[in-house]
Amino acid sequence: MSVMTVPEAWPGVGRPFTVAELDRMPDDGHRYELLDGVLIVSPRPTMIHQFVAFQIAKMLDDACPSDLCVLPEPAVELGPQTEFDPDVVVISKRQVQGAKMTEPPLLAIEVRSPSTALVDLNRKKSAHEKFGVPSYWIVNPDLTQPELTVFELRDGRYETVARTTAPVTVERPFRVTVDPSCLTRGLRPQ
Repeated sequence: MSVMTVPEAWPGVGRPFTVAELDRMPDDGHRYELLDGVLIVSPRPTMIHQFVAFQIAKMLDDACPSDLCVLPEPAVELGPQTEFDPDVVVISKRQVQGAKMTEPPLLAIEVRSPSTALVDLNRKKSAHEKFGVPSYWIVNPDLTQPELTVFELRDGRYETVARTTAPVTVERPFRVTVDPSCLTRGLRPQ
């Protein structure tokens, strides 16, 4: 695999991006993801975003059964023209191999950013649903009132199980209580 500049990695006019072309994107401080052949470019996550992602990963890791594991930002290839880097995933330890995941994680979590909120809530959610990810969470890292939205796959469709600023206990992928206020505790609004 060789790293190229963005113009060198760009596919021909009118042709969708592929995962192979995404792999050649430069490490230039942006997050590159792919959704149905369309490149999604996001700025580097803020420190608040990273703090919240770490807190939820730590909370999950503390309750995680020994046959599962919590990973930050793995590449998840949903198909030849779709690849995401969820902020946190829970997977079976047998899935820990290679450079990318090619089967659904048990849980994918996105920490919302102003630049990606609509994509996370709509198109990514739909793609994860179609890929068969059993649980999909979105964390709104608002410093005054953080919120967790939990979706679970039932009969091939996501149902909202919780949308809360209060502590909530979920059963999938394992039993854990998540308190959204703990995800931003100690941080102050500017």
